[in-house]
Amino acid sequence: MRGVHVVMGVRNPVAGEKAKEAIVKEIPSAKVDAMELDLSSMASVRKFASEFTSNGRPLNLLINNAGIMATPFVLSKDNIELQFATNHVGHFLLTHLLLDTMKKTARESNKEARESNKEGRIVNVSSEAHRYAYREGIRFDKLNDQAGYNSVRAYGQSKLANILHANELARRLKEDGAEITANSLHPGVIATNLFRHLSFVEGIVGKLGTYVLKNVRQGAATTCYVALHPQVKGISGEYFMNSNLAKVNAQASNIELTKNLWDFSMDLIK
Repeated sequence: MRGVHVVMGVRNPVAGEKAKEAIVKEIPSAKVDAMELDLSSMASVRKFASEFTSNGRPLNLLINNAGIMATPFVLSKDNIELQFATNHVGHFLLTHLLLDTMKKTARESNKEARESNKEGRIVNVSSEAHRYAYREGIRFDKLNDQAGYNSVRAYGQSKLANILHANELARRLKEDGAEITANSLHPGVIATNLFRHLSFVEGIVGKLGTYVLKNVRQGAATTCYVALHPQVKGISGEYFMNSNLAKVNAQASNIELTKNLWDFSMDLIK
């Protein structure tokens, strides 16, 4: 509706095309593309980024939204615990590969406007589940330890990583003088199929979700606010909930943990 050209990174191309058709049916003037992207595979992420940047298209806004929750212990194609691979590493690599394009877009936008009033925005969709990560926060040495694996703690670990990633991005972008902000958020507990690996919870969601949980539109509200609202201009390295600034736990503001995660993630994507 705002005239923005939207590119959806979708794991399932068929479902992606259906979503695209539904959007265009509702908004005939919509400019929207669906491109295949499996965030659990670094090869897929690299292919997507290469195709996206090959035609020199601009990029103002990156929303890292994909997520899986509380899966049984599985390793990704890159031999990384699946939740951490999908929810963090895939987004970390994607952001890394698209960042130069975002910086270039911000520079050119402000050059054309002859003033520094346009900014790029990176939005990591995290969760209040970051409060329920493992005791040490990120299990760098035991990431793939099946014996000590807890599906809910592992999900919390990946969501904690989303916040730490955004925080360190914000610091580095500010240091570089780039007109790009980076923030994270909790979208709320939403009635979707995210709970499919927690059968008990999924049963409750199925029966009571309509009454006590957010629907998809309500669940997207905070993401849209952080991505688009003028009130968020210039705000970076923050965490939002219900379209307001919110507090994180001690682990999510731990500078040493933040830097360790950045270095660990850079080693993983080499």
